[in-house]
Parts: sequence; structure tokens; C-alpha cells
Amino acid sequence: MKINAGLTYYDEINKKIRATRDKKVEVDNCLGQRYIGCGISGKELIVNGTPGNALGAYLNGGTVTVYGNAQDATGDTMNDGVISIHGSSGDATGYAMRGGKIFVEGDAGYRAGIHMKAYKEKVPVLVIGGKAGSFLGEYQAGGYIIVLGLGHDDRKTVVERFCATGMHGGKIYLRCEELPFDLPPQVNARKADRDDLAEIEEYIDEYIEMFGGDKTIIMKKNFFVLTPDSKNQYKQIYTAC
Repeated sequence: MKINAGLTYYDEINKKIRATRDKKVEVDNCLGQRYIGCGISGKELIVNGTPGNALGAYLNGGTVTVYGNAQDATGDTMNDGVISIHGSSGDATGYAMRGGKIFVEGDAGYRAGIHMKAYKEKVPVLVIGGKAGSFLGEYQAGGYIIVLGLGHDDRKTVVERFCATGMHGGKIYLRCEELPFDLPPQVNARKADRDDLAEIEEYIDEYIEMFGGDKTIIMKKNFFVLTPDSKNQYKQIYTAC
């Protein structure tokens, strides 16, 4: 099924996507319509253009592929499936995602991976090919965030201010020369070793399969891994009742 979005109101587009029995749906000329692919499962959705906020929100399976940039809150609270952005994404990419995978070829805005969480076999993954804005992994409770810094070799670090603020679970991998200067004391940061890199290698392979790239060059550069410090958690900042 093909849908020509153009100036069509977003609700009409989403109703067509949900109603069709076709497993593959292509949306052409997308011009900022919100909630594209919201809550779908078992379908392959291709979006040509620029989808609006909350692309793939509550996604419960299937795939969403965007040939263009995406706006804010991509994959908000998604549960399963794969979202790939052949471009960059706005703020709050992967907000509260609790499963599935998001791959962004380019950069991500502020608060990517905020409130990510994992439970049993549900382990969300967010891979950002370029750099990320401030508050990456804010309040992260689980899953993996990987920032590759591709196209930003002139930068010593690949994330802006306040990375991992409130982090209490999961892992953040940063491919860069230096750590952010303002990491919170409740976070441990160290250079990634072979075992650490083996843990995320499959996700880097998926990124390369989607967008291209030289794995040897990517893996040759230094990675840091950030994890919460279980001995220095945030309970001390709250008043006991």
C-alpha cells in the first residue's frame, strides 16, 4: 500500500496505516505529520520525507524506516520492533523505550534515551551514528545507548552537557577521545575493553548493514563505557520520610 501524505492531516494517514491488511506500507511526501506508525505491530513501514513528533510511539513490533530526518520523541515508549532513520533525529529520541531498537544514521538532539528501561528479555537499544545533545541517557534505567561520533572526528567528545544525569541502570557507550567533563559522581566511566565491545558488536554490525561504514575504522577508535555506581546512588539527595 502507498500513501501520498502531502498536506493530508496526520490522523487520516494513521487510520489508513492501521486499517490496511497490507504488511508493507509506504508513505511518500511526508511533511511533518505526527504519530506515524504509532502502536503498530507486524508491518513494514517506509516513510519518505520528514515525519513529525512521536514517530513509532508505542511501536509493538515490525519495522519503521525513514528516508529523511525525524523530529522529536521518535520511538516514545516503544515496546518492540526496529526504527531506522536515514538522517538525524530531534530531541527525546527513544524516550522511555522499553524494548526494540532505534538506529539513527546522523545526530540526535537533547535527551536521547531519557528514561530507557529494561525488563527480563526486553532490552532496548539506541544507536546514534553521529553526536548527541545534552542530557543523553538522563534517568536511564536499562538498555544500551551507543554514540559513534561518525563525521565528528574533530570533536574530542560526542555528547554535550549533563550526560547520564540520574542514570541508575543500563550502559552508555561513547566512541570518542575524551569523556564529558561534567559526568555526575553517581556514574562510573572507563575505557571499554574487549568484553565490553563484544557486548555491542552486533548492534554496530546492524548499523553498518543499514547505513554503510567500515567496521575496522569504527572499532579501532577508543570507546568509553558508562555505568551507574551502585555504591553511590541517588538516595542521598532525597529526604527520608
